[in-house]
Amino acid sequence: MKNYVIMAILVIFITLLFGCIQSNNDYSSGSGLMILDVNKDSVDSNSKVYNDLNDFKKVKAGDHVSVDYTGRLLDGTIFDTSIGRSPLDFDVGAGQMIKGFDEGVVGMKVGETKIVTIPPEQAYGVYDESRIITVDKKSFADFDKMEVGLMVSTGVYTGTIIEKTDTNAKIDFNHKLAGKTLVFEITLISID
Repeated sequence: MKNYVIMAILVIFITLLFGCIQSNNDYSSGSGLMILDVNKDSVDSNSKVYNDLNDFKKVKAGDHVSVDYTGRLLDGTIFDTSIGRSPLDFDVGAGQMIKGFDEGVVGMKVGETKIVTIPPEQAYGVYDESRIITVDKKSFADFDKMEVGLMVSTGVYTGTIIEKTDTNAKIDFNHKLAGKTLVFEITLISID
């Protein structure tokens, strides 16, 4: 019996001793939340210190974001990039970007890089043969100066001359990336 009393007193003493001692680097807020006092001397090289709420924030529709990107075709050909220029700023889900690009940035965190493969239906659409029209040369004031590959505009639509004869020109009004699967490497720079 005497051993049990001594053991109980010893357990109570140890509990009180360790319960009253506070580490130099952390403390309790009183609400049960443990707050760590992190300084650069106490963080090893494998730790990440979160100094900004953007470290936790993920992109959602309505956010204004800034990204760096490189767009490639499936064969690796680069068709557009922001590298070496200013990052691209846009409002997610506002229709400023192709659908697949908009959806691709949702859920990203600042500093994250992601590869997004976008099918034609979520990019510039499928290639549509009905968007190729033949226009009589009388419709153009400078028909003789026009060449295959030249971009022409109707004011509403822009097309490319794909064939020219003495009497007419065949113009393709499909977007130049219509029917193409696009691969974007996107790095999220900021979320506002």
